[in-house]
Amino acid sequence: MNEPFDGYRRRTIPPPDAELTQVGPGTPGGEYLRRFWQPVAFVRDLERPLRVRILGEDLVVFRDGSARIGVLHLHCAHRGTSLEFGIPLDRGIRCCYHGWAFDVDGRCLETPGEPRGSRLKERIWQGAYPAMEFTGLVFAYLGPPERRPAFPIFDSYDVPGHRLMPAAKFTLPCNWLQVKDNSMDPVHTAFLHALSSGYQFTEAFGVVPELDWALTEAGMAYIATRRAGDLVWIRVCDFIPPNIHQFTREIEEATAPKPTSRPVIIRWAVPDDDTHTTNFELAQVDPAWGFTPEQVALPGFGQSGDRPYAERQRHPADFDAQSSQRPVAVHALEHLASTDRGVIMLRGIVRDGIRAVASGGDPFGTHWREGQVIPTFTQDLVLHRPAASTPEDDRRLLRAEGRRVIVAVERA
Repeated sequence: MNEPFDGYRRRTIPPPDAELTQVGPGTPGGEYLRRFWQPVAFVRDLERPLRVRILGEDLVVFRDGSARIGVLHLHCAHRGTSLEFGIPLDRGIRCCYHGWAFDVDGRCLETPGEPRGSRLKERIWQGAYPAMEFTGLVFAYLGPPERRPAFPIFDSYDVPGHRLMPAAKFTLPCNWLQVKDNSMDPVHTAFLHALSSGYQFTEAFGVVPELDWALTEAGMAYIATRRAGDLVWIRVCDFIPPNIHQFTREIEEATAPKPTSRPVIIRWAVPDDDTHTTNFELAQVDPAWGFTPEQVALPGFGQSGDRPYAERQRHPADFDAQSSQRPVAVHALEHLASTDRGVIMLRGIVRDGIRAVASGGDPFGTHWREGQVIPTFTQDLVLHRPAASTPEDDRRLLRAEGRRVIVAVERA
């Protein structure tokens, strides 16, 4: 029943979708996310052991004197002291409390204070996860060892004339899925970043785009196509399961034809737990821009909660829109529209992956061969295309031009 002033009848808040939103050990969503390599830290932050929370687990990330990366359970297997206070060694890390030492694979190396000839250390293991460094970003695999996938290599890691660099890290006080939903919601760029709160990027973003979505070899992509006089601006962004998003810089003015531009931000939304998410980014940077590593490491406008609250109210951005959906968004209260087709598709991909793992299989996105280069489609392109004779014909023209720039791959 719909009646005016009926808030009294709409007070009940259903629970969130547990299958999609819970990330802890043993949960369906958590076991799905653990089947992929996940960023856990930047190397630049490992001057000392770093305490992190990933997928509901408390861990320590460190680099030992041999430049090896360790990702261990936080609490020492001896008496539980946090290894964030540990001392990195040439090999492994030593607990500050009683000096027990552990290698990066969790093997106990020393148990000082035990009697000569003691073999106690042979029976002690510290929980540990495989780790690797890529472009200054530390990845760990938290899933079952026998199902560890190859580390994925995307074509966006190698853009001619650009340098892939460590970029921003920032945390939002909300569930990972509502952060990732945003990646396949291109219509929000016209409202949140332009019409609703002022032009946060360029005026070209204020045109509501013609929208399309397609499955790709890597996952899915949105295609947002805008009319600008006799020009057509096509913007494509990727979603790569389970939690990767690629997008171009928000500087396009769409005032002249331009060839495809592919410098991208590559962003992982990694759950700390059910109600906190840390975004890790790599960035493709043209050396001619003159950016320093410190500048590249800054979050983009409105991505973090660093602005004063009053300013965020006047000019809300992604941080505010995503985190204010409740700590965990309640899907049962949503009224999804045609512009939410990409969100529906994204959630379907994630749910299919969760159920594949639950049934003993491997989720989509873990099948790549070692060293295989994975094609992606993120780009900006501006074409000269005069408008068709009628608005409806022009909409069809825009959709057709957008579809031309990617190859959609159907998958079972």
